[in-house]
Amino acid sequence: MSLIIELPNKIKPAEFVMCFAYGSNMSERRLQARVASAQKHAIAKLSRNQLRFHKQSLVDGSAKCDVFYTGNQQDCVWGVVFSLNQTELAVLDRIEGKGYDRVWLEVETESGEVLQVISYKANCIDASLLPYDWYKDHVLVGAREAGLAAEYIARIEAVEAQLDPDHERRKKELAIYL
Repeated sequence: MSLIIELPNKIKPAEFVMCFAYGSNMSERRLQARVASAQKHAIAKLSRNQLRFHKQSLVDGSAKCDVFYTGNQQDCVWGVVFSLNQTELAVLDRIEGKGYDRVWLEVETESGEVLQVISYKANCIDASLLPYDWYKDHVLVGAREAGLAAEYIARIEAVEAQLDPDHERRKKELAIYL
């Protein structure tokens, strides 16, 4: 005879999905403010791609991050793999908006493990745009939290940004770090 005890609040592992965050969602506080179940799983890289700030925001008109396929083996985008409840994917899809498509990617963790993950790829690109300073700060906070290489962080720091003319939006965006 076996005794089975059901735990009503326990979530089964199959209900989770891995998500590769490479832009502002690398910031754990930012992502958890959006989808509460997000838990850091690993640091990973997407090979043959470059991080670009060329996705046109359909909300504020500034530039956001994108992974851009180059095919060059020396290029890679570093990010954070989070596990999150599949029920929150619709929330994340809505937040990412119509300017991103949810895609499946193959990333490699620092330990060499290959993971199938979801992520977001820009479908609305304008290379002439600049990111707002607060957006770039989200990306930098996430990169530093993750402990990404100093050279990689320096490349993000070198990206030109602009001040957001909406001071209240800037203040609201950065409030999670206070």
